[in-house]
Amino acid sequence: MENYQKRKRTNRRSKVKIKELLKISFRNIKANKLRSALTMLGLIIGIASVIVLVGIGNGATSDVQSQVQSLGADILTVSITSSDESLSEDDLDDLADLYYIEAVAPYKSISATISRETTTSSKASILATNNNFLDVTNLTLAEGRTISIIDVENRNKVCIIGSSLATTLFSLTDPVGETVEIDGDSYTVVGLLESAGSSMGIDVDEMLLIPYTTARYLGEDTSISTLYVKVESEDYIDTVKEEIESFIRETLEISSDYYSVSSQDSVLDTMSDITNTMSLLLAGIASISLIVGGIGVMNVMLVSVTERTKEIGIRKALGAKRKDILLQFLIESLVLSVLGGILGVIIGIGVGYYAENLGYTFNASVGIVLISFSFSAIIGLVFGIFPAYRAAKLNPIDALHSE
Repeated sequence: MENYQKRKRTNRRSKVKIKELLKISFRNIKANKLRSALTMLGLIIGIASVIVLVGIGNGATSDVQSQVQSLGADILTVSITSSDESLSEDDLDDLADLYYIEAVAPYKSISATISRETTTSSKASILATNNNFLDVTNLTLAEGRTISIIDVENRNKVCIIGSSLATTLFSLTDPVGETVEIDGDSYTVVGLLESAGSSMGIDVDEMLLIPYTTARYLGEDTSISTLYVKVESEDYIDTVKEEIESFIRETLEISSDYYSVSSQDSVLDTMSDITNTMSLLLAGIASISLIVGGIGVMNVMLVSVTERTKEIGIRKALGAKRKDILLQFLIESLVLSVLGGILGVIIGIGVGYYAENLGYTFNASVGIVLISFSFSAIIGLVFGIFPAYRAAKLNPIDALHSE
């Protein structure tokens, strides 16, 4: 019972002591506002940078995942990188006849100017494709019809446009049945896409689709080097992938270095690895400023020890122990770091949400916020140890005689 009472009294005295040391720390910080603010600035910038960069990196990863997954797990992407070889229209028909393949949609990016009367779109992207493109990419029409197989076979000058492009060119007018100019050629608008945002790096709302056989009117050939393949079931993905690879090798007689057949899972894994690596790299760069901020804390605490040498001497002469002086300066260093950490978190989250208004995706998890804040507190302790130790080991007689 007696030991319990002693421990209770000791704990009470410790709480009172820490409370007093916290008061002293806040008083000293308040007495040197500008110096304290400049000391915390490095930590604030470091923590805010980590949160913003990692949050934007996570947001980019989420965007990539949603864009890739929007195509579905039953889609294969085929790309032929050889400059000398490509698939023909007949090859495309033979490919579509392979087992478990539901649909094939070639696509070719076309560079051309889209206009209507005096209005020209500078953001639009043109894709030459076939009648399967909408089904394969899970895009839907708001009005009109899709490109038909007859359009492809007869090289009809028809097109489907995205919602934003329609607003730019037609304002409030219904675009279906109207015409647009593509490098001077008139194309009839047969369909209007539902708004869908971005997918696989393409802004669907600013997209214009034409039959790939009409690409020759715009100075392009009708060879096929990129296409989407829709599989009957994701269970057959691996089987179909092997079939397509074998078909390309036999048809074009090229090695695997000049073509790729990728499932959405493999694309997702690759792109996620890239974005995660970039996020870690950016976080590492931003963390350097946290180290610089920690050095600033140590520097200021060393100056504080020098300025308060006489105060330390008086406290020691009145019975303060080394651990009391050590704890006083450690707490002061920690308070500076914690205040800097809190402000850094607030500013980082604020800047992140502002970045969303500029078009970036910001996704800062609770984990990264807690890690950044904890890192700030640890830096305060680590860089505060040397100044605190230096203050604690001062000889009281020398300290009292210091100028």
